[in-house]
Amino acid sequence: MALLEVRNLSKYFGGLAAVNDVSFDLEEGQILSLIGPNGAGKTTTFNMISGSFPATNGSVKFNGIELLDKKADTITYFGIGRTFQITAVFFDLSVFENILIAAHSLQKSTIADALLITKRYKREEAAIRERAREVLEFVDLWDSRDATASSLPYGKQRLLEIAIALANKPKLLLLDEPAAGLNPEETRMLIELIRKIRDSGVTILLIEHNMGLVMNISDHIVVLDHGEIIARGLPQQISQDPKVIEAYLGRGDAE
Repeated sequence: MALLEVRNLSKYFGGLAAVNDVSFDLEEGQILSLIGPNGAGKTTTFNMISGSFPATNGSVKFNGIELLDKKADTITYFGIGRTFQITAVFFDLSVFENILIAAHSLQKSTIADALLITKRYKREEAAIRERAREVLEFVDLWDSRDATASSLPYGKQRLLEIAIALANKPKLLLLDEPAAGLNPEETRMLIELIRKIRDSGVTILLIEHNMGLVMNISDHIVVLDHGEIIARGLPQQISQDPKVIEAYLGRGDAE
């Protein structure tokens, strides 16, 4: 059984098929990239997997559990984290506070525990702060822990968003265009970080415009065009596929 099983996934907006009958598997420990021209349905697919909005039909199973009838917070609890195309951080809070907020979903103590400051509450609070430290060291942001998120350079804000997604110890991480707006050196560092995340035991589903990055780190690639899969396979196979080349170069909207 694959870690993530997507079967016949579809999303219709009125008569428009944003995603139509999409199926793929993601094996544990792999990096799978979902690519395609603008409007191909990539982020819509992410949004259905993560519970951001409902599918019209189909099935998404994570560790054998159906996700399409679950809310986004429940899906996060199951072990799926994600980032977004537009940087989603709390800009007025410190870097450390951003991670603390994300990591609090790991907390099991009650309001009564918090009011009475019980041993369980204090133990969990200490564990959350330790998790925040671990994550920030992992993405090399520990030295910036006291800075407000808004004061970080854009590249580090993207790293902070990834750190927020990692705070809950996900088994699967959905990265939506993590290299958007990064310069070549920042992109190189991102590639190293994605590999480091994979090597730490986190499976990755990636949407990305940067084809150099995709071809460099992907184990498998699924290509969407107009909401449907037009190709799937290894990076070398995808780079030579006539349908993929036509989808990217046959129009003016190549990503």
